[in-house]
Amino acid sequence: MTKSDDGKARTVRIAQQPDADALLGRSPLAALVGMLLDQQVPMEWAFSGPYTLAQRMGSDDLDARAIAAYDPEAFTELFTAKPALHRYPGSMAKRVQQLCQYLVAEYDGRAEAVWADAGTGAELVKRLNALPGFGTQKAQIFLALLGKQFDVRPAGWREAAGAYGEEGSHRSVADITGPESLAEVRAYKQQAKAAARAARSR
Repeated sequence: MTKSDDGKARTVRIAQQPDADALLGRSPLAALVGMLLDQQVPMEWAFSGPYTLAQRMGSDDLDARAIAAYDPEAFTELFTAKPALHRYPGSMAKRVQQLCQYLVAEYDGRAEAVWADAGTGAELVKRLNALPGFGTQKAQIFLALLGKQFDVRPAGWREAAGAYGEEGSHRSVADITGPESLAEVRAYKQQAKAAARAARSR
């Protein structure tokens, strides 16, 4: 990936912004960083972040080695400059840098190596779960995204992705293919939050 087995970049419409989506479709690291940023901000904001970050670094792509070696204070400034890349730019800058440092140490700086040779969905979700900033839910959502939109489909990937891997669902960013599906996913998330609040108040 985000090129699949045929080596072609994928067309995605997650950020709802052509240049940002083009980067997600051709850059494995951009997709991973977008997933990392996808919490407590709108999904489009999170997944447009990698493109804005690349621009601020003076590049047309993200490079794990460059980010890992970046001065931490200067890297934080890339996130905090207006418009900020996240609601919590300082902590997210640190997480992105930790993610890239991990990729350099464990995968020679190649984000796609996380999934390129994974034999099963269970193995892949375990690798994703080990990434800094990724918990079980985020790992399952990203696995579903890989399977549904990038044709990265090791054996048992849908099962390993849990409910997020279900065909025809609208639960997460993995199911966003345009404005309509974005609205459906957003509605699902709002319903889930409302149900959780109701459960807590009982």
